Amino acid sequence: MWADYLEFWRDRYPDLLTAAREHLTISAVAILLGVLVAVPLGIYLSGNRKKWVHSVIFTIANLFQTIPSLALLALLIPLLGIGVKPAIFALFLYSLLPILRNTYAGFQSVDPSILESARGMGYSRTQQLLQIQLPLAFPYIMSGIRLTTVYVISWTTLAALIGAGGLGQLIVSGIGVNRTELIVSAAACAIVLALLADRLLGALEKHLSKRARTSKSEASLI
Repeated sequence: MWADYLEFWRDRYPDLLTAAREHLTISAVAILLGVLVAVPLGIYLSGNRKKWVHSVIFTIANLFQTIPSLALLALLIPLLGIGVKPAIFALFLYSLLPILRNTYAGFQSVDPSILESARGMGYSRTQQLLQIQLPLAFPYIMSGIRLTTVYVISWTTLAALIGAGGLGQLIVSGIGVNRTELIVSAAACAIVLALLADRLLGALEKHLSKRARTSKSEASLI
């Protein structure tokens, strides 16, 4: 059995490498788009006092999470066709809620007395945002990005069902030709990618948390 797996790895290594690269590309683009939209939106909501705006935006973000993956992909085919575009857009929609929620929570966690003291010392709104709020909220934001990344890498396997490629394509092919080695190898690659991404982002989150604690100490002296 193990000899079969080793032989398979030698023969299909280039295919696995190509599929893993496609998988990472789709995941990374979707997460990047999610960060570019959800982080500024979370910052905006943290400073907005209109409760109905919060309710509408969080309801829409929650709604995307409730749509089954296959159903969302099917709904996007008439709009974006098949391939990478609808896959990235679907994963982008799924990435919004956790990043948005954590960004909002991070900014809400900042002690208002610190901001009041900063305003008293002449800090502008932009200075407060960049020098106080953002460093303190960064661990929350990174935690949301980290969670989202693991989920998105896992969900990207479904992109193969609409012709987007990635490791999911090898899994589907393995099911079609009844090759257990192909299914297990592709699934293992997806798991390893998710674990590596989680580990790397965890190290980055730890580093940024240390900087945030330093910023908090400095801010408390204002």
